[in-house]
Amino acid sequence: MLEFRNVSARYGKLTALAEVSLSVADGERVAIFGHNGAGKSTLLKCAVGALEDVDGEVSCAGKRIEAGAVYRNTRLGIGFVPQGHNVFKNLGVERNLRIAGLLHDEGHIDRIYELFPMLAERRSQPAGSLSGGQQQMLALGMALMTQPRILLLDEPMSGLAPVIVENVLATLRRINETTQVAIVMVEQNVKATLPAVERAVILKAGRLVWDGSSEELARKEDLWAWF
Repeated sequence: MLEFRNVSARYGKLTALAEVSLSVADGERVAIFGHNGAGKSTLLKCAVGALEDVDGEVSCAGKRIEAGAVYRNTRLGIGFVPQGHNVFKNLGVERNLRIAGLLHDEGHIDRIYELFPMLAERRSQPAGSLSGGQQQMLALGMALMTQPRILLLDEPMSGLAPVIVENVLATLRRINETTQVAIVMVEQNVKATLPAVERAVILKAGRLVWDGSSEELARKEDLWAWF
């Protein structure tokens, strides 16, 4: 589905990723861990072509991701939720969803309301008046309005209370199980995230140092030595 082959990425003279190779299969749930500056967000940006200075190759569904062509790349079936609550705060919940789905089937909004009943209850409410957790749900709903095959999330639990974190993770798992959308999330909350995914990837100083079963990683007595 999504494949990185010997991908290196730079910001000026700073190398953020160094020869990273990994793939994500259809319907898979994968978490990408690592300290700040490890290259996690850079990897997601490479997946949508948001960086220009990239070597190696990234492909989705067999088609190459073009650097600097985010719009065309996301049309391959990639939903991307950047870090932060990326919603139109002055517009209502339903208006946010319909804008996100303009180039797709707007009738899909009923499916979003099934997944997120809270959004249906607040469909006329300005997005900026929602809580942080609710805005995150709306951002997820907006990404799903594009009916992606793979959903990329950059720290979706950032700044959320523990009970909301549990809710977000449960929702992501339900989305995966009911729609078969692959989930790739960048996270720093390792203990909360590991049980919700099948596979874990660890980046350290831009290099891939672990790629394996989340259960195996959780069992490691020296877990934190990998970071």
